[in-house]
Amino acid sequence: MGNYAMTVPLPRGLDDQGTGFRELVDLGYKEAWSSEANGTDAFSPLVLGAVHAPELRLGTAIVPAYTRGPALLVQSVATMAAIAPGRFALGVGSSSNVIVESWNGIPFVDPYKKTRDVVRFLKQALTGEKVSVDFETLQVKGFRLGMEPPSAPVPILVAALREGMLRLAGREGDGAIINWLSAEDVKTVSGIVHEQGPEKEIVARIFVCPNPDTETVRAQAKRAIAAYLNVPVYRAFHEWLGRTEVLKEHWRKWDEGDRAGSLEAMPDSVVDELIVHGTPEECRNHIDKYLDNGVTTAALMVMPFGGIDPNQAIKDLAPR
Repeated sequence: MGNYAMTVPLPRGLDDQGTGFRELVDLGYKEAWSSEANGTDAFSPLVLGAVHAPELRLGTAIVPAYTRGPALLVQSVATMAAIAPGRFALGVGSSSNVIVESWNGIPFVDPYKKTRDVVRFLKQALTGEKVSVDFETLQVKGFRLGMEPPSAPVPILVAALREGMLRLAGREGDGAIINWLSAEDVKTVSGIVHEQGPEKEIVARIFVCPNPDTETVRAQAKRAIAAYLNVPVYRAFHEWLGRTEVLKEHWRKWDEGDRAGSLEAMPDSVVDELIVHGTPEECRNHIDKYLDNGVTTAALMVMPFGGIDPNQAIKDLAPR
């Protein structure tokens, strides 16, 4: 079985993370993974984790390949690796047109090639050697890391949805970071990664709500799911996974601007596949299916649907 991880920062003030990190260790969580969209950056919460809970493995899920220059990105990675030697993994990916272009003013062009080139540059630059590269999407002239290179190799995992990125994750990365998919979908996805490298890691971001009030959870979860499944890359992902027919009506109404109707048209079965919910025990059983199907780390993200207390949920979801 794989490890249970929790998404950080924890649902409390950033100046009050220490107690929560210690609690994660006591509860049996083995890892903590951050994200980066429009809240905290990906690295700072992990610094707090390294200080307060040196037992935990730490990772980013994910850092966009576009939003930091290559030299700055490798500096951030090397710094984090020095703060948590041998316990830090970098998750990097293309992110989305919204984050990259709409929010950061950077053209979202050739996401596959950009991610591939950033991974290749990082692997070279983290050795501490002088690097000059002229890749398709990035050029670097004469950069050398001005600090000790990491004492232990930093695993680089690639955020992946469909075949191209999944193959890249297995071939050139140390594994894949996956999200918004069912436990059953993991078989499809992990199979492609493991064709490239049988030992590669699979970190899944899993959205969890330990609340047995099924009706409330489903109603609120549909909004959260719709926010993702109507982004072009996620829509294509779910078409590829075989959900075209079951989501056809939802997508049609969404495209017509009928948001309320589109939520009505989303089948409950889709919610039950993509969001883990129910009693804590039912949630753990569902999470374990992801692990059985090839996930090595279940990075849980608590969704407080129905107004549940997220800190209590972290306790309730602790591994057995």
